[in-house]
Amino acid sequence: MLLGLCAAGVLHAQDNSQQLEALRAQIEERQQQLDYTIASAKELEKALKQAEQTLSELFKGLKQTRAQAERNRQQQAQLEEQQKQLRRQIAQQQSALSNQLRSAYMTGQHDFTKMLLNQEDAARIERMLSYYRYLNQARVEQIENFTQLARDLQNVESELRLKATELNELLQVQEAQRQLLAREQDTREQTLNALEKRISSEAEQIEQLQINEQNLIQAIARAEARATASEVELAGLQSFKGQLSKPTEGRMRNLFSTRRQGQIRWKGAMFDGRAGDSVKAIHHGRILYADWLRGFGLVMVLDHGDGYMSLYGNNQALLKDVGDTVRSGEEIALVGQSGGQSQPGLYFELRHKGEAINPAGWIQP
Repeated sequence: MLLGLCAAGVLHAQDNSQQLEALRAQIEERQQQLDYTIASAKELEKALKQAEQTLSELFKGLKQTRAQAERNRQQQAQLEEQQKQLRRQIAQQQSALSNQLRSAYMTGQHDFTKMLLNQEDAARIERMLSYYRYLNQARVEQIENFTQLARDLQNVESELRLKATELNELLQVQEAQRQLLAREQDTREQTLNALEKRISSEAEQIEQLQINEQNLIQAIARAEARATASEVELAGLQSFKGQLSKPTEGRMRNLFSTRRQGQIRWKGAMFDGRAGDSVKAIHHGRILYADWLRGFGLVMVLDHGDGYMSLYGNNQALLKDVGDTVRSGEEIALVGQSGGQSQPGLYFELRHKGEAINPAGWIQP
């Protein structure tokens, strides 16, 4: 009986060993599959980064073109008003000059020689000569004014034709930019769909979120190391708690510390918005980071001094460069859905000495 028990124990141990070995092999196979998936996803993320950076430049260019076209229209409106005023002045000058000439003719003042021969009183002649000189001088001035007004009108009309040509060229550029945008947006959508299919399991998604968070921390650290001393005094945000400007006009959904996936928690808030809406600095500061970052898309990070930073993610376009100083409320980016987002919106974080802090209570309602 003792021998039977020993044999059973040996067999049980062998079964456990085989099960452990099978489990180890299964874990190893799963890890290899996860590594392969993430490696494949990195290639797709490179393509996504390139597509979204190209879109950023196109959106920025389109915004500039639209602004130039609007300035052109305003200048044309001003020139058209100037044109109307000049035409009214010319009509008035024509009427006044015509009246003077008609009056001179009707009173015989056109025959200057006859007037001189018929005058016997020297004093009267002198007075009449002075009167004629005055009238002639007035006519000459009116004629000169009329001529200058005609030149001004010609210049204004020439400028109007030039502005119309410029506007037509700007509209052609704008249409070309829109066509490029449409193609690049198709490319982004295709890449994004492929990426979502590649990273489908929860384990892969959680690992991606962890990698994204580490990349963000490292990117900020590298940016801080490269940053030079600011010429503008940055005193931090502590004394402005509750008074900071909203980064965009949309509704704020404070997700801070809520569960995102697995044990991963949100570090900030989402602001609803439409693609192309303005993203503004919550307080004056200096651009520390402005680039594409996996998981966050086109990101802008502002240094406010004393260890305080604000982060603006998922942008459509970045309008400022690293090192730029910005004022509170100044436009720094455009709301978008970069970084793989399906809907436009702004991801926002506040950090102090590297740690994310709850934005509630800091931003004006």
